[in-house]
Amino acid sequence: MPRPELLSPAQRAALMAPASDLNECIRYYTLSANDLHLIRQHRGVHNQLGFAVQLCYLRFPGRTLGVEEVPPPEIVGFVAAQLGLPVSAWSEYAKRDQTRREHLQELQRHSGLRLLTVADYRSLATWATALAMQTSKGIVLVEGVVEEMRRRRLLLPPITVIERMCAEATTRARRRIYRTLTELLTEQQRGDLDAFLEATPSGKASKLAWLRQPAGAPSPRNLLGLIERLNVIREIKLPIQMGQAIHQNRLLQLAREGAQSDAPHLRQLEPLRRHATLVVILLETAATLTDEILDMHDRMIGSLFARAKRIYETSFQESGKAINEKIRLYVKVGQALISAKAEGKDPFQAIEQIVPWQKFTQSVSEAEKLARPEDFDYFDLIGDGYAQLRRYAPMFLTAFEFSAAPVAKSLNEAINLLRQLNVTNSRRVPDNAPRAFVRQRWSRYIFTDDGIDRRYYELCVMAELKNALRSGDIWVHGSRQFRDFEDYLLSRDRFAAMRSANELRLAIDTESKSYFAERLDRLRDALTRVDALAAKGQLPDAEINSGGLKVAPLTNDVPEAAEELMRQAYARLPHLKITELLIEVDHWTGFTRHFTHLKNGEPAKDKMLLLTAILADAINLGLTKMAEACAGATFARLSWLAAWHIRDETYSRALTDIVNYQYRLPFASHWGAGITSSSDGQRFRAGGRGEAVGQVNLRYGTDPSVLF
Repeated sequence: MPRPELLSPAQRAALMAPASDLNECIRYYTLSANDLHLIRQHRGVHNQLGFAVQLCYLRFPGRTLGVEEVPPPEIVGFVAAQLGLPVSAWSEYAKRDQTRREHLQELQRHSGLRLLTVADYRSLATWATALAMQTSKGIVLVEGVVEEMRRRRLLLPPITVIERMCAEATTRARRRIYRTLTELLTEQQRGDLDAFLEATPSGKASKLAWLRQPAGAPSPRNLLGLIERLNVIREIKLPIQMGQAIHQNRLLQLAREGAQSDAPHLRQLEPLRRHATLVVILLETAATLTDEILDMHDRMIGSLFARAKRIYETSFQESGKAINEKIRLYVKVGQALISAKAEGKDPFQAIEQIVPWQKFTQSVSEAEKLARPEDFDYFDLIGDGYAQLRRYAPMFLTAFEFSAAPVAKSLNEAINLLRQLNVTNSRRVPDNAPRAFVRQRWSRYIFTDDGIDRRYYELCVMAELKNALRSGDIWVHGSRQFRDFEDYLLSRDRFAAMRSANELRLAIDTESKSYFAERLDRLRDALTRVDALAAKGQLPDAEINSGGLKVAPLTNDVPEAAEELMRQAYARLPHLKITELLIEVDHWTGFTRHFTHLKNGEPAKDKMLLLTAILADAINLGLTKMAEACAGATFARLSWLAAWHIRDETYSRALTDIVNYQYRLPFASHWGAGITSSSDGQRFRAGGRGEAVGQVNLRYGTDPSVLF
């Protein structure tokens, strides 16, 4: 098996390249008085310039100047300018390799830098293993090791040595993660884990596949099914500290690998790796199920309110004609009463002249039925959804451990009360039940003359629980989306330990007074410059006058003749298939080498099939239609290749190669320095089965959709 590729050629070159940007040259290559004194001790302008350039290389990137390596002209020019020497002196220095070696030895003694030894290699490998416990990204590991070598005053060896060290650290970290995840497992738990790979009683799929089934549309039945799956995982009683002892990045990586593995493949793994992978899969599945249950409850409560509001509005619209008739009748009656009072006539006779008395009394009864509540609210109809809520509410409240911030303490107490009522089968809510969380809108439905209405009290608790979960006032242990905010931060003990050891490495001043003083100075300088430019009328594309700030409108910089030029240019381009273009781009950049197998790191064997799967992603055609459109490509082959070779990180690496290649083209400079980009999202309406998992975003309407 080939060793996984940690770095791309561009990343290797960037890590070992000297600074070339002017700002970086100023930062790293500005010579101090001591440097100048040391350099002036050498005879000849070529020796002084060469010695100074080697000094700069040792300072950054921290390596020696290679044999026959020509430093960038920016460095030579920057150093020569400080020494007052001609740049042409470098060509004379580069002729004598012995002089360069002697200067290098002198610089090592002067700077205290030393070569990497076996002991250093082992020590750095141990250090890299600790970093590899947090991430498996090659560039992060290598950059970390390079910075640590600079901190230890070690000369950087060839990049291949550092890559090998990081690859070994990754392997050791992976084995250590496996042991950490499995060392607390009992034999019974190991057997229970293996049982997930066995077929269910129906024989159609494994227990693990049953756990991974989609959540389905929001309904009490599907929600109870999710709780059942969650309880199956909880029955194993995996130690909760297992997941906490491993960095989240590595857990997610193992979970991704496990998600792409079916039961037969997992059974073939060695026991240590198999059990560790199953532990991560179950931990992640439990968190996913928890979030799906809470999200489904959120959507069901939302549907309950939306349905009540829709029925209310529909009923009002259907009653519109009858309401209008009653209003017109009462307008006539009112006018008759006003006239009767003005003329001193009998008001009852005035009414009977408009409508018979019996019909008038009947219309009052009809109007009473048509009348809406004083606050014109649809909460009267919310109670109709109580039966559906009760189908899942008892198990839902029992399935989770809720914790609350002080502002939601009353709501959490109400949740505990409902649990007790469900256990004792009590229907009556005690008069001393928590009520601080009840909003005014709910009060008149909950607190009646006969006591607390159980239906509306429980509906209020479940609705406010949805809101509290969204706001973070209540969190759920074991959830990924609705977790405690403190879980995102360092633990208090670890923070105190890191602070005492001075390991926080904050990039700002920790003293508030000096920090704000420095920020105010920067703001004051910026405002002074703006004032000066505004007074001279030199603000770019803006003007400040007595009327305020005026920003110049954007103008069309493209001349009309460009349209004709564009048509002529496109006419000269050859017509070719998009697959041929992909193959040609891959020939230029070799981007397909990054789409490696998730487990063994091998590149895809069928490059044409790989490009077909990538094209299906690029044009939103999908694997099914792509398989139908391409001869020799089946859905099964495309799906397998997409699952094992196409991932976010492989796309990122491939796009990096393409962008770097494009950036190096001379024509790319017409679009700027390549440091900015424009991005946008696109909404796709969810239909069919996808409608159940789509979300409603009021910005785009009331139809379920997914935003990418």
